[in-house]
Formats: sequence, C-alpha cells, structure tokens
Amino acid sequence: MLRSLHMKLVMIMMLLILSLMTVVGAFLMNSVVAFYLKDFYAQVNTVFSDRDVYYDMTTQTPAELTGEATGVEMLDQVLSAYAGAMGVNGSGRNYYILDASGRYLAGTDDEYGPKLEFTRNLMQVIEDRSQVGDESNLAADYMDVAIPIDRGGEHYIVYIRDDRNTVDMLNSQLFTLIVEALVFGLIISILLSFLLSKTMVTSIRRLTDGAERVADGDFSHKIEVTSQDEIGVLTNTFNDMAGQLEDTLRQVENERNKLDTLFLHMTDGVVAFDGEGQVIHSNPAAAGMLHCEIGPETTYEELFGDLADLDSVLSAPDYLEGEREREGRYMELLLAPFDRENQTGALVVIHDVTEQRKNEEMRREFVANVSHELRTPLTNIRSYAETLAENVGDLPPKTEQKFLGVILNESDRMTHIVQDLLTLSRFDSGHNELKLGKFSFTGAINDMYNAVYLEAQRHDHTIALELEPGLPEIVADRERILQVMMNIVSNSIKYTPNGGHIAIRAGRVDDRVWMEVADNGIGIPKEDRARIFERFYRVDKARSRESGGTGLGLSIAKEIIDRHRGLLTTVDKEEPGLTLRMELNVEGPGHE
Repeated sequence: MLRSLHMKLVMIMMLLILSLMTVVGAFLMNSVVAFYLKDFYAQVNTVFSDRDVYYDMTTQTPAELTGEATGVEMLDQVLSAYAGAMGVNGSGRNYYILDASGRYLAGTDDEYGPKLEFTRNLMQVIEDRSQVGDESNLAADYMDVAIPIDRGGEHYIVYIRDDRNTVDMLNSQLFTLIVEALVFGLIISILLSFLLSKTMVTSIRRLTDGAERVADGDFSHKIEVTSQDEIGVLTNTFNDMAGQLEDTLRQVENERNKLDTLFLHMTDGVVAFDGEGQVIHSNPAAAGMLHCEIGPETTYEELFGDLADLDSVLSAPDYLEGEREREGRYMELLLAPFDRENQTGALVVIHDVTEQRKNEEMRREFVANVSHELRTPLTNIRSYAETLAENVGDLPPKTEQKFLGVILNESDRMTHIVQDLLTLSRFDSGHNELKLGKFSFTGAINDMYNAVYLEAQRHDHTIALELEPGLPEIVADRERILQVMMNIVSNSIKYTPNGGHIAIRAGRVDDRVWMEVADNGIGIPKEDRARIFERFYRVDKARSRESGGTGLGLSIAKEIIDRHRGLLTTVDKEEPGLTLRMELNVEGPGHE
C-alpha cells in the first residue's frame, strides 16, 4: 500500500505541511518572546532615561530632610507613580527596592522580595554600581533589570522583574491555533494530494499500458498525449523510443540473417548447445567434418563427451582445446561457454588442421634429413682430427695440440647434437617405439648411481642415495628411463660447482613411483624454469657451451617421460640449486 504513488504523494504533502507548521510555530513563539523582552527593556529604559523621573528618584524631599519620611519610602512613592509607565502591575511584573548588598527594603511584592533570586543582572550591579544590569536572555523564564540609585548619600538598587506569565499564556494560545491550523492543513493536503495523484497516475497508467504492449512486441500503438507538462514530454519520448526500438529490432533481424548466412556457409564447423547439452544450432560444415548427422535430438555427450564433460566447458575460465581424427583428417576443437556466469550454453568450433599437420610433418622430416646429411662430414672431421693428433710435427707441438683439441671437442659436441636431433625426430615422427618390459625400479636407480659415482667424485661432489624400501617393479622402457635418470643426474653434476651436494631420492605414492634429484648448484631462475624442457633452450648459453651442453638433453628426457604418460617437473624450493622430479605409472603408460 505504501509503495503506491497515491500514498507517497499523501505522505509527502503531510510531511510538508507538518514541517512547515513546525517551523512557523517555532518562529512565531520565539518572535513573541523576543517582542515582549524588547518591549520590557524599552519601557524601563524610557522611564529611567527621563530626566524628571531620574531627578525625582535621586533628589531628597523636605519630608526626608525634616525626618518625617525615609529615603526608601520616598523612592517607593516615586516608583509607584511611574509603575504604569513601566508596566508594573503587581502580579506578573513587580519592582523591588534593595540596598547596596541586595537586601530587600520595599516594593510591590513583599512576599517574594525577601526571597529574591540573585540573577546575573542583579549581581552585576551589586559588584559594580557604575553599570546597569540589563542583559536579556531568551532562554530564561523571567525578564529583569537592575538599576543603581543614589539618594541622599544612600545607595539603593531598583530591581524590576517580570515572570513572563503573559508571554506563556500568549504562546499557549498561539500553540493551540497552530495545532488547529495544522489539522486543517493536513486535511486539505490529503484531499489535494489525492486529486493531484489521480491526475498524475492516469497518465502514468497510460504509459504502463503502452510499455506492456511494447514488451509484447506491439509497436503500432501510440499513447495519446493529453498534456504539455513533463508527463506529456515523457509520453512523446516514449512514443519516439518505441519507434526507434522497432527500427533497431528490424536492423538486428537483418544482421541476424546475415550472420545465419555466414554461419551456414563458413568452412569451420560450429555446433551450439544449451545448458542441458541439447543442440540448438549447427552448420553443415560441422556435420561434414564429424561425418554424422546433427539434429535437435543430438546431445553434447554423443559428439564431444570423450573430450571434456559439459560442466567443465561451462565453467571454464577461457576455453578448452581438443583434437580429433576422422578418416585421415585432423581437426582442432575449441570449446567455450556462451556466458560463464549464467552457464547458459556452450559453443564448439571445429577447425580442419590437416594441412598444418602435413606442414609440420614436412618440417620434422627436413630436420631428420639435415641431421642425416650432417653425420657423414662430421665423421670425416673427427677422423681427420684424430689423424692429425697422431702425426703432429709440421706445427709447434703446443699449437697443434691446441687446435686438435678444439676440433675434437667441437666434433664431439656436434655429433651429440646430431644424435639428439635424430632422437627427437624419431619421437616426433612416432617411429621410435618404446620397448616396454617389467624391471626393478630400485635396480635401475642403483645402476645409474654406480655409473655416475666416479664422475661425481672427480668434481668432489657428495652424492647421497635415499630409497624407500620395497619399491615395486614397473612396466616401462628400461633403456629410455635409465637414459632420463642419467641425464638428470649428469646435469646436476655438471652444473654444480666442485664440492657440491647431490641427493637422489625415490619412493612410491599410490600407483606411481617417483624419483627426485636435488642439488645445491647454480640452479635456474624461477622465470626460466617453465622453459627448461624446450629444445635448444639454455639459461646461460656461454656456460652451457663450456660444459658441452646442447640444450636438448632435458627435451629428450621430457619426450621420453611424456611417452610413458609420466611427469617430469621442477620442484620449487627456497635453498639454492635445482630439484627435478620424475613420476611413472607402475603398470605402464596405459594405466594413468
């Protein structure tokens, strides 16, 4: 009820009248008090500023001089004569004659005089007779003034006080009038607000009916403009908006038709699904690439359930990728949600990458061919260098030995590069099949340890071996796994300064075995660790060349472990050096 426009207008008008009358009432009451306070001091000031009056108050009379009357009595007679001019009436306003210390002597209120309150004005005159105490105070419940009088060598104080009963009575009557006016004002405001709201709501209801028509798709109805005020301007604006909205929807429909045409004839396949996994749209290219019929009854699970479940796609932060091969054609799939927040559906884009795969294959074959072509001249260079090393004589011995050493070292390094390239090429082409067999994981680690022990001793390294008891036999290519182990440990020996420490640890977690090799060598910066398995990637190329590194060892190791469906990763640690971790499935590559 309070949310209706009628009630809101009524409440606003009532609050307006109430606020207005409150402000006016407070202003009037304060004005009355201020007026009486001002009038009080004006009356007193008028009387006491009159020279004749002042003369009468300060001059002794013959009666006083002969002793027939006192100064207080004569002063009381003078004040009584001017009581009317000062507004003294003996009830609300009185005058009091006090001595210099404030003791009551005479006045118009003998009952209250002896109990007279020492106000600020009175205290001011008692303390300093050179001044008149006439400070006003709106907040006080009285008005007063204290005037020092000297008569016949005696010091008196004339104190006039008004208890403001008249002001209070007038304010009470004024408050009653204000309340009565407020009641009538509220009644009138309610009637006027209902009339005003009815006038406004009628136009707003027309706008509401028009908005409902537009929401239902009816743009032909125009709302009648019955006024030229803001509501009329709003009505005209609404009619214009409805016309523009109709034009915009027509343009959107045209754009949709264009997109449908593009979608229908594009070479990439596109399939759209709702949140339940039902097909809501697909183009002919998708059906052709997938070699199946796609209809309204087709589900996401039937087409792409083997790549990723629909919930994973709908909640993906970006998009998911997948691959598929059908009848010799390779397809790359991108799976992305329509709306990640509401998860209203998913879109799958299918791109034919067969030609790209062929180009990649040609590149791999090129690398293989180049590697094969390089082996023969490299072998000749090595043979020639060995012959020169055995027949030194034409050149100074030191020079010959230096050149021959360089030739031998470079030929060895290039031979290793070629061998590594051939290994990677075979992995890329898929022709290097794994020779799977069951063997002891502990035995393989011990063989590797014995093989590298002497090399570690040459560098004064301490090499520690920690194996969990009872490690199982695993199914893998023993030669390749041993090659990976040797590569990891050899790198630790090579890139750890002499006198370092290398720890080899191994164990089992569930259905996987693991081995970690940790050293305190030069290590690898965190920003470079993600790239150490890239081919030819070296953090410090100069130092790698001095150590005989090619940048392919860890790439080959990663390829071998990946083909075993295992993991080869770096382990974050705070101390210097590098830790590499290898994990393998106990039952072999087919049991991830």
